[in-house]
Parts: sequence; C-alpha cells; structure tokens
Amino acid sequence: MNAREVLAAYAERINRQDFNLLTDLIAADATFWFTNGTYVGIAAIRDAFETTWKLMGSSEVYWLDQQQWIVESDDAAACTYRFNWKTDSSSGTGRGTTVLRFVDNRWWIVHEHLSRWPA
Repeated sequence: MNAREVLAAYAERINRQDFNLLTDLIAADATFWFTNGTYVGIAAIRDAFETTWKLMGSSEVYWLDQQQWIVESDDAAACTYRFNWKTDSSSGTGRGTTVLRFVDNRWWIVHEHLSRWPA
C-alpha cells in the first residue's frame, strides 16, 4: 500500500472498532495527540481508541474529507483533513494531521494529531 492507501484503510478500519485491525498500520513508536491527551506507543494508543469507542457506542461512524497531502516523498508523507463522526444521537467534526513514514518497505502511521476547530 502507498501512503494514501494506508490512510484510507486506517479510516475505514476505525469504523469496525477493533484495534487489532489497526496495528499493522500504526508504528510501534507512534505518537497520537488527541484533545484529551498524548499517547505514545501501541498500548497507549489502543487504550485511547478503546476508551473512545466505549464512550461513543457501536453506532459511531468516522470518516475523513477535505484531505490535503502537504508532503509526499519516497520516505515521508503528511496529510491534513477534516475528520467527522456521527452516532445515533450526536455528531461533530474537527481537524486532523497524519504523518506517515516509509520503513522496511512499507508505510506506517507515525503521528496523528486531532483537535477541535479554533473558536
């Protein structure tokens, strides 16, 4: 998969709410910045996802749009986007950045930063 395909697979797999489906896309030493904290490494990132899924419920749907690939080289790529989520009772959007690195003949997500829109 190229960097764009990895990000697309990541966004699609999140909706299955099974973190095991994401581990082959996220680098072991990845750092994720969410509005509620910083998570470093697969175990911490897993905990953040699973906690969010419990809060949001199984009806949550997540998707990305307005993607802008701001860097694409042979060994690094970065994309900014609007992320969207919807449950049976609420919905929202925010802004995101995902950084990918090409290591050992494959692309890995090494950083994600999701936040609310500025006031």
